[in-house]
Amino acid sequence: MLDSYGRVLRRPGAFAFSAAGLVARLPISMVGLGIVLLVEDRTGSYGLAGTVSATFVLAEAAFAVLHGRWVDHFGQFRVLPVAISVFGAGLALMMLAVEQGWARPWTYVFAAVAGAALPQVGASVRTRWSHLLEESGEKQTAFALEAVLDEVVFVVGPVVVTLLATSWHPVAGLTTALVTGVVGTFAFALQRSTEPPARRTSPAGERPPMPWRLVLPLALVCLTLGALFGAAEVTTVAFAEEQGRRWVAGWLLAAWSFGSLVAGLVTGAIAWRSGPEHRLRWGSAAMALAMAPLPFIGSVPVMAVVLLVGGLSIAPTLIGTMTMVEQHVPSGRLTEGMAILHTGIVAGVAPGASVAGLVVDHSGASAAYVVALAGGVLGALVAQTARPGPT
Repeated sequence: MLDSYGRVLRRPGAFAFSAAGLVARLPISMVGLGIVLLVEDRTGSYGLAGTVSATFVLAEAAFAVLHGRWVDHFGQFRVLPVAISVFGAGLALMMLAVEQGWARPWTYVFAAVAGAALPQVGASVRTRWSHLLEESGEKQTAFALEAVLDEVVFVVGPVVVTLLATSWHPVAGLTTALVTGVVGTFAFALQRSTEPPARRTSPAGERPPMPWRLVLPLALVCLTLGALFGAAEVTTVAFAEEQGRRWVAGWLLAAWSFGSLVAGLVTGAIAWRSGPEHRLRWGSAAMALAMAPLPFIGSVPVMAVVLLVGGLSIAPTLIGTMTMVEQHVPSGRLTEGMAILHTGIVAGVAPGASVAGLVVDHSGASAAYVVALAGGVLGALVAQTARPGPT
């Protein structure tokens, strides 16, 4: 199994840029949860914490496609360092606003600045792989590797941010996210030898067409799955607190991600006879099914096991969506195409987290897991319409 991963990682520069991209992506799994932990600690409201976190992810969603276009047009080296510097400044000011009790609008403003500036490192890493590799099987292995590393991010990030915020100081987790994001992104962007060439348009502004009949359904699938992720994250924090063990929230989320990590490893090692669209359809249906038992669980160990099993469907589903985009989106718009899917995910996280937070405040964690279930069911239905076709 590991030999297929070894072949792609032995390409010159591949291990270095993939490792830097892993560090640079840690804020993705840390900032949203870190905001919830910080704001709830200072205000006592999960609803307010969810809306601040939603502001961050909505701003990220609003600018993700622009980030993708800028990276495709100007190149990764010119765009990523500037973006991550603005992100760091915005996040630092948001933490200061919460800690110092500034007027609440400032918290939202700085959260929006940080979210809007968060660079599309995940899409940029995958674009590098697509540029570096020619054989489709190797590309699928590389995308599976990155999906596994995404899950490493979501295994490590929630645990780190929860432990730091609950056992040391509420801002410690977000500070760690800031540092890893800045250091990792600069390390990634400075590796020029593997950087894809900038795809500047002609003077007339012509660009290769985007296959919207495929990309839009995939983006909608990602939107519904993002709602599932956002709702499950906020609700799991509340579930752990209801059980009297708030610190265990990060471990529960890590168990969910660990299941996805294992499935991602297997997905990348198998030579699939069926196309990625089949994994998308079956995987999204399995994700919805995995949410069904959560409202009825009242035990932390049982919740950990169910989340672990449920996580097995995440990576195959997301690998399928990314592979479909890589196969059908022109190379000159590949980062933009992948950013569109990322936009769908983070745009779904915002309402999912907000609605779940409000349900938690009024009805408790068990009822709020229904929000995640609804997102999964919608995603499974929309996934049936995602098929390659004309632009």
